[in-house]
Amino acid sequence: MANGRVAVLGGTFDPPHLGHLVLGECARWQFDCERVLFVPAGDPYRKTGTGTAENARVAPSERRQVTPGPVRLALVEAAVAGNPAFVADGREVRRPGPSYTVDTLEELHREGLDDLVLVVGSDAAADLPNWREPGRIRELARVVVAEKPGTPVPAGFEVVEMPRMGVSSTLVRAWVREGRPIRYLVPEGVEAIIRAQGLYREG
Repeated sequence: MANGRVAVLGGTFDPPHLGHLVLGECARWQFDCERVLFVPAGDPYRKTGTGTAENARVAPSERRQVTPGPVRLALVEAAVAGNPAFVADGREVRRPGPSYTVDTLEELHREGLDDLVLVVGSDAAADLPNWREPGRIRELARVVVAEKPGTPVPAGFEVVEMPRMGVSSTLVRAWVREGRPIRYLVPEGVEAIIRAQGLYREG
């Protein structure tokens, strides 16, 4: 692969939706990136509260069950299909233990990708001081932020310019559970997997 500037868009992607794709494309264009890596977390410890005492910062009321990593990776692969600039990167799903962004960025640097743009939501940016080695993360990548409703972009970050979208993974899961339509909220391939595997019908 060519070693141009690469955007890294990590997340739980449970499931990926059109907002993720719009964010990836806007970041790719705004920051002149050759590719966008969509990196589903294998164990998104900031949501599951798994692992070490470090992860106990996640309040029990905020923890939730997450769809298995290989399934979420398949959803991401379906979501990005058709855009040659988008890549589903499964390294965190394959890596055992909690998924740390700093480890992924270090790996990418070792692979020769040293011009990285890390794309996060404003909620994640606000939580960044609680991540593993936040200072090192900002050394390894240019961190840019997409504003999420209810969470302003913290000072000191560049903002991804994109239209406001009301879709979220939480909404998609809720609508599936309630039997509502999710067409046009997620790519067709993602909807097909959700239907075929019966995802999000409970919980």
